[in-house]
Amino acid sequence: YSGGMDSYTVLHQALKEGFEVHALSFHYGQRHSRELDVARQVCESLGVAHEVVDIRAIHGLIDNSALTNSDQAMPKADYDEASMTSTVVPNRNAIFASILYGHALSLALRDKVNVEIALGVHSGDHAIYPDCRPQFYSALADAFDIGNWESEYVSFRLPWIDGHKETILRDSEVAIEHLGLDFDTVFSNTNTSYNPDSQGRSAGTSGADVERILAFHAI
Repeated sequence: YSGGMDSYTVLHQALKEGFEVHALSFHYGQRHSRELDVARQVCESLGVAHEVVDIRAIHGLIDNSALTNSDQAMPKADYDEASMTSTVVPNRNAIFASILYGHALSLALRDKVNVEIALGVHSGDHAIYPDCRPQFYSALADAFDIGNWESEYVSFRLPWIDGHKETILRDSEVAIEHLGLDFDTVFSNTNTSYNPDSQGRSAGTSGADVERILAFHAI
């Protein structure tokens, strides 16, 4: 759970459907770690169990991305492959998913329940981030099935793997109304920007900002 609009909507959908939710966020040395403050505040307000997994030890090993290396300029352009490739963090989602899967399987075995790993990956990221593609998660799920006993208790939930930001916002409207929350208040408490200021506000110039703005315009 990053504190951004995609994982925020996953969270609301899970609550709407009556799941017991365990939200995990990752501190991996990202320059926009402000998102972790947002994640904490939101989970506290919703009464959701939340934990920040500190994996900053990988920072020096994987630092050739504009998201983690402050020496690299954050791209300011449309959200497309040409401008956003520098924000790719090598193998990031595989690292996250491996930790998530281990946690999910531990919960499943401890509580004798099925556990779903719910992620907000979407098709708008496919051209830029190869670790957001359907075939990546299909292969990952197969590998985890092979590499673990009793893996039948854990599965991936990827509601927008073929959707996009507008789809996410429209689904979020439904979930938020069901939960009796206010749409504007909910999304004012999210962070999508890769370069927010000290108060978490976006300049609206990075590709991630632009994609978010266009999605809100679309609805």
